[in-house]
Amino acid sequence: MSLANFVTIGQFVPLDTPIHRLDPRVKLMLSLVLLVFIFIVGKLLPLLALFVLAMVCAALARVPFMHLVRGMRPILILIVLTVVIQLFSTSGEPLVSFWGLTITKEGIFVSLFVVLRLILLVSISVILTYATSPLDLTFALESFMLPLKRIGFPASEIALMMSIALRFIPTLLEETDKIIKAQTSRGADFSSGGIVARAKSFIPVLIPLFVSAFRRADELADAMESRCFITGEKRSRLHIPKLGLNDFVAVTSCVVVMAGVYVWSIL
Repeated sequence: MSLANFVTIGQFVPLDTPIHRLDPRVKLMLSLVLLVFIFIVGKLLPLLALFVLAMVCAALARVPFMHLVRGMRPILILIVLTVVIQLFSTSGEPLVSFWGLTITKEGIFVSLFVVLRLILLVSISVILTYATSPLDLTFALESFMLPLKRIGFPASEIALMMSIALRFIPTLLEETDKIIKAQTSRGADFSSGGIVARAKSFIPVLIPLFVSAFRRADELADAMESRCFITGEKRSRLHIPKLGLNDFVAVTSCVVVMAGVYVWSIL
């Protein structure tokens, strides 16, 4: 499998769906609010309600299930470590004991709670980048940071930098995959030996990867310069996103659901 499919955050897929048609500012705002709510909610069932909301958004955006699953792979080790630590370190009503270790009822609930939080964090990020182009994401970021321009904050530059960095994730992974395949065809072995040996075998991959990254960055800079891009200047857009009825319905629906979840979590 290609490394580009290993990390799905940053991969935009142009489709005609209700989520894709939303104003990018609305999508970014709702995503940020939902991310905040993940840490505000302190109960498992209300958090499950937020998970259902995220899955509804994924279905509306036609995000393939395996696309979401692949997005979890980078945090798989973190999820496993979290489950193990919470299972054996949380005190409460004991359920199973072995080798001096005890799994408690509370430990199971805490493990599920923390894992669900991690899954939601990744899922929301994957859905946002799946349904929002880098150009629209830059526009949304710049719009939210626009008031900071009055105090000299480089809002446009920061928004552009974040968007390019996000877009380069799948590009660099694809480049890494090509380098690994090229070196494997020349006899390089990346699968044998222990962890240290495998880590050392990837050192020759880093040099051509950095060279490729700098070359792509230089090409991007030349392309931007040829289009008369000037940092800090006001940019024109061919298509200016405008708030419509769909955006109002989306905001209203999410606010109602999240308000209900918040009330549920504090009762």
